[in-house]
Amino acid sequence: MTTPFPLTPRIATRYISAPTMVRLVQTVGVAQSIRDIAQRVRADFCRWSDFDKTARVANHSDVGVIELMPIADTVRYSFKYVNGHPKNTRDGLPTVMAFGVLADVRTGAPLLLSELTLTTALRTAAMSALAAQALARPDSRVMALIGNGAQAEFQALAFQHLLGITELRLFDTDPAATDKLVANLHDSGLVLTRCTSTAEAVRGADIVTTVTADKTNATILTPEMIEPGMHINAVGGDCPGKTELHADVLRMGRVFVEYAPQTRIEGDIQQLPPDFPVTELWEVLTQRAPGRQSAQDVTVFDSVGFALEDYSALCFVYETAQRLGLGETLDLIPTLDDPKDLFGTLRARRAALRRAA
Repeated sequence: MTTPFPLTPRIATRYISAPTMVRLVQTVGVAQSIRDIAQRVRADFCRWSDFDKTARVANHSDVGVIELMPIADTVRYSFKYVNGHPKNTRDGLPTVMAFGVLADVRTGAPLLLSELTLTTALRTAAMSALAAQALARPDSRVMALIGNGAQAEFQALAFQHLLGITELRLFDTDPAATDKLVANLHDSGLVLTRCTSTAEAVRGADIVTTVTADKTNATILTPEMIEPGMHINAVGGDCPGKTELHADVLRMGRVFVEYAPQTRIEGDIQQLPPDFPVTELWEVLTQRAPGRQSAQDVTVFDSVGFALEDYSALCFVYETAQRLGLGETLDLIPTLDDPKDLFGTLRARRAALRRAA
């Protein structure tokens, strides 16, 4: 008698652990990984209308936030789980921890389960550099890096290799963070200059990147620090009640964002009226809106991180891992002889145990 289900499809989900992701990045190279992710983000932003987009879903507590970031086109769906807990380092934990899933839209089958803590740092740096390519002066060579924590080295290398930055002016309220950064980048070829304040670091910089962690309405940059022609890459303000820029800094130039409905809630522009004009970056990348219009313009990228960037990064991880033969196969979904008989998997398991006894 012919069974109605002659073939039992097995859903094999590729799993990329944190150690495996380290191997992947070491094999490809940090700079090349950032470059590859940036290229994918650019391509995906240029097909903006293909995606079903929504602001991330966030659950806030007194000590941090846990978020889900979903997005999909007609082929693949992805989401990222990510937290932000600035005080975690006191307990020996990272401030940011993340993992993500890439799935097949046609069937819903999960294709990839991957770490995203390291990957998030790479994609955030890639996004910063991509925005700066569109907005900063092409002759930019000096960057002030305010906040020298876990994200800082990735930002530095992205700007070095994608924009040609040659000098970093460094400041962090924790000198040990700057010590760590200098040790990690001592052989990078970058000129590293320690500064004693934000104002000192910013003075004379072409680009200013702020990537601080404290969940507070801070004013890391104030109007008197801003010079004509600067590009400001504001990365750290990424949830309600957390900002880095004085509101008047935002009024000094044109502001660019990833996804305005999300940035108005989470970004530095949360300080401003809901009708404050901003330009979404995809409009610049597709030449629907101008970016920098003169060498004297002040441009601000109010970056909060958007799910489309994680989609691009997960596609990079999935395809690169396949090419390199990295990762494990997980039986995340049960294999069913009859797709309508989920309970039968329990009966089969019980029968197998009886036979073994």
